[in-house]
Amino acid sequence: MEKQVFDPWAWGKNTNSVQAVEVKNVMGTLYCSGQVALDANGIPSDADMRSQLTQTIKNLEQLISESGYECKNIVRLNVYTTSTTDFFTTCMDIYVPFIQKHGIQQATTLLEVKALFATLTVELEATVVK
Repeated sequence: MEKQVFDPWAWGKNTNSVQAVEVKNVMGTLYCSGQVALDANGIPSDADMRSQLTQTIKNLEQLISESGYECKNIVRLNVYTTSTTDFFTTCMDIYVPFIQKHGIQQATTLLEVKALFATLTVELEATVVK
């Protein structure tokens, strides 16, 4: 698999994402459903957004790993949250280290939505290649 990222503007270096990702010679593509803070029994979390993001990341990492892929090969990561303000003020110290830990260079869209399932406040949707 060959991966090339494109980020033509200097400000893009500060966004924890890139503007575009091109992949060639892909052996497989994993389209992940949005992952949220559900426990092993499928019960949604009612904790704060920080705690939910931590569980959501763990769930996404487990899904990707058990599917035979690697988080470093995430090429698209969409973030859905019920409050972009809360996400930026209380969760970046969790989100950014996740991106850095795996060396992810991904296209990203961050969307504020009116509501998510049950008491959930954040959801991560990934596309991964190998």
